[in-house]
Amino acid sequence: MSIHTHDVIIVGGGPVGLTLAASLTRFVPGIGVAVIDRRAFAVPSDGRASALAAGVTRVFEALDLWPGLAEAANPIRHMRITDSGRGDISRPLFLSFDGEVAPGRPFAHMVPNTATIGGLLGALGDADLIAPTSVKTLERGRSAAVVTLEDGRRLSAPLVVAADGVRSQLREMAGIGVITHDYGQTGIVTTIGHELEHDDTAYEHFRPAGPFASLPLPGQRSSLVWAEDPSAARDYSAMDMEAVALAIEAVMGSSLGKVTLEAPVQLYPLRMQLARDFVADRLALIGDAAHVVHPVAGQGMNLGLKDVAALAEVVVEALRLGQDPGGADVLERYQRWRRFDTALMAMVTDTMTRLFSNDVAPLRAVRDLGLGVVDRLTPVKAAMIRQAAGIGGSTPKLLRGSGL
Repeated sequence: MSIHTHDVIIVGGGPVGLTLAASLTRFVPGIGVAVIDRRAFAVPSDGRASALAAGVTRVFEALDLWPGLAEAANPIRHMRITDSGRGDISRPLFLSFDGEVAPGRPFAHMVPNTATIGGLLGALGDADLIAPTSVKTLERGRSAAVVTLEDGRRLSAPLVVAADGVRSQLREMAGIGVITHDYGQTGIVTTIGHELEHDDTAYEHFRPAGPFASLPLPGQRSSLVWAEDPSAARDYSAMDMEAVALAIEAVMGSSLGKVTLEAPVQLYPLRMQLARDFVADRLALIGDAAHVVHPVAGQGMNLGLKDVAALAEVVVEALRLGQDPGGADVLERYQRWRRFDTALMAMVTDTMTRLFSNDVAPLRAVRDLGLGVVDRLTPVKAAMIRQAAGIGGSTPKLLRGSGL
């Protein structure tokens, strides 16, 4: 069977893989990009949404996609952080964030996945979309890599990108190990409707079992992400939707009033996982294939799109200079750009999870004192917001809203 040649092959058609494909096809006319996915390419029908930091939204500005996404999104202009132990009646506010990272730019937006995927699917240019299928083998040679699909088709390119998730087949095929830690928690995700306006406010409530976050969606709706003991999470998934809504109300108190569930809860195990290398011969890892962090800071999707911005820039630069886009020097530039930032975020989220997911009274007193001190230090809070929003520093062009 003949081999179909491309410049870049991307395995994984989620938001991260599609954003890389859209970036390459937009800024390199005539580039040959193939995107392979296990499922057919389609706009999802569920109500899930992702928190996109201000710096990451600039990627979509550079792709001319942000106006459409912004219409469907809800800004996060305020954040309220509380802490409590088992049996506590009150939940004192220890830390709050308000304002914008720049005039007219909130520090984050909640963007429905339907809008993100829909916008990206319309921005892929002449990319070759291959689905539903999966990669059977990966062969990496001196000048190109060859992937063989389950249906027998063979594709070749100087660079293959693994955007195929936490259980990445390509990462395993390349023999790249991972550093992992199981938090012994299960993440619960759903969408709720609520009686009161959220006023563009995100709430994060630290509980002994793990953090509980509500993130504002358009209308009187919010996305919920919270960590629970695995057995308790299974109990929630077995309850009817009305019972789960009552349990959510009990956790949230009076912040949003009466709650209704708009979708059944979804469960997933929480872990920290970092690939020991982000690159190998002819292969680059992005998104969950490279790293998974605890959702306590809402940075999972943002880290993946930062990978896209860095990898797209080094690949586009190499192609314009007539260099090998999958060469070792090009891939090493990508790895240097992303490893420190990713490791730092993994450390921060891991520390937060360990510090707050307990009910040890002395530790609670120390952490709450620390939160209270930070809340009174306006410059420190401003710096924390800018860091979380991905603003400033030596960032790739796409994260500055610039073309490549």
